[in-house]
Amino acid sequence: MSVATALHSPARATILSWGWRRAAIALVAGASSALAMAPFNAWPVLFITFPVLVWLIDGTGPGRRGVVSAAIAGWWFGLGYFVAGLYWIGNAFLVDAETFAWLLPLAILGLPALLALFMATGCALARLIWTKDWSRLLSLAVALTVSEWLRGHILSGFPWNLFGYALAEPLAMAQAASLIGIWGVSFLAIAIFASPATLIDDRAYTKRPWLPLVLSLILLAASGGYGAWRLDRHPTQFVSGVKLRLMQPNLQQDVKFNYSAKDAVLAKYMALSDRATGPQTSGVRDATILIWPESAFPFFLTREPAELAKIANFLPPQTTLITGAVRAPNLSPAVRPTKAYNSIYVINHDGDILSIYDKLHLVPFGEYLPFQSTLEKLGFQQLTKVQGGFIPGARRRTMAIPGAPRVLPLICYEVAFSDAIVPTGERPGWIVNLTNDGWFGNSTGPYQHLQMARLRAIEEGLPIVRSANTGISGVIDPVGREVGHLALGQEAVLDSALPVALPPTVFSHWRHMPLAIMVVLSALVVLVRRRREA
Repeated sequence: MSVATALHSPARATILSWGWRRAAIALVAGASSALAMAPFNAWPVLFITFPVLVWLIDGTGPGRRGVVSAAIAGWWFGLGYFVAGLYWIGNAFLVDAETFAWLLPLAILGLPALLALFMATGCALARLIWTKDWSRLLSLAVALTVSEWLRGHILSGFPWNLFGYALAEPLAMAQAASLIGIWGVSFLAIAIFASPATLIDDRAYTKRPWLPLVLSLILLAASGGYGAWRLDRHPTQFVSGVKLRLMQPNLQQDVKFNYSAKDAVLAKYMALSDRATGPQTSGVRDATILIWPESAFPFFLTREPAELAKIANFLPPQTTLITGAVRAPNLSPAVRPTKAYNSIYVINHDGDILSIYDKLHLVPFGEYLPFQSTLEKLGFQQLTKVQGGFIPGARRRTMAIPGAPRVLPLICYEVAFSDAIVPTGERPGWIVNLTNDGWFGNSTGPYQHLQMARLRAIEEGLPIVRSANTGISGVIDPVGREVGHLALGQEAVLDSALPVALPPTVFSHWRHMPLAIMVVLSALVVLVRRRREA
């Protein structure tokens, strides 16, 4: 029995499905697609689920009714995908269950339902330019890439689990991001994984139904071959004289934000940071750069001179500390701040604050509320409970680090954004990403977060050093190799050298120009094919 024959019955059942059966097929296909993301990385499943999406759109009627039907199918597919892939967000609402547990259904179902609207938009757009032959694969790739781009930008954006991340493993496959970025890889992933759908096509429309799948497999092999060549060409090299020490305290959230525990928290940080990791190490004295995670202290660091003095006394003369901290606005110490910055400090042995970066891209409902004052009057508050919300920083910029290349600071999910994270004219030698994934517990969320950080390293050709409160901390070289890491939930320190950056990549030069060319040319092909069908 041929593959086409085996597919014919389930494909026909999918195309002809309606009502709750159609919704169930889309929901299950979407949920199964989440297996392609970290930590499972079972990307071959998309060779099954994306053809199902194509057949669902094939089964829609003509005109406006068909567009609406495609949108509904896309919404159910998106709901399954986002519930299965983002369920871990619900953990954040259980950290302070007494206050936020009632919002759990909104986190687990409400947010995916909203995000699924982007999938619905993509499928509706695809139906508007749908064809009967192989070119409908391009229709889907163009439309879903546009809708995914909108998801990453509208209302501050949430570009989590873009379809291109399915090609992040094996590492050789991910190297295409150095050329076309994650959005370009997403475009290719959609077209490639949807290709088996044509195996059941009528030869009157697609003369060689097997050809799209064959070409897709060749493209995958070529991408892997390029990646293997790039990995072989760029072995990991290290910056001379820079010794990193990453501290992962694995603090529980109720301790991390408890002011009364400030002395115990700082004492734990210092004791753990000075822990010997083997017979060849003698603690923090071996490090030139010590790195602590996001929002490290349950207090405003610059308003606690005694605590800052403890840090200064702890640091050896040659060691610089990079740490996350909540920063109060420049008000008189007598004034109680009602807002704050989520910041990164660079501190030397004398206790001097050499540089400060304020987080630019804040997390909605986590660090601020839309219509903050109005919602606060109604009794709402964001997860961090900072009255008035956090204040966004002014701009993206690099920071000077004594004895090391300039560094680009990124806090938490800022690393999820592929768009121009490197400021113009300020290319750094490395990226430091401080985060607190303790909000998400022992779930798939931290693994997905790490996966995005690796793709930023590949896109930019820059090493990333990631320090997380509960994991996963690590050092990633500029082609995405993990030089070292600390496991989720592990209390430990990691010693590492700093990888050397590569020259600017094609993506860092041209950004989304290759993606725009691919989308425009593909759309033109689709429009020409539609005109021939008319």
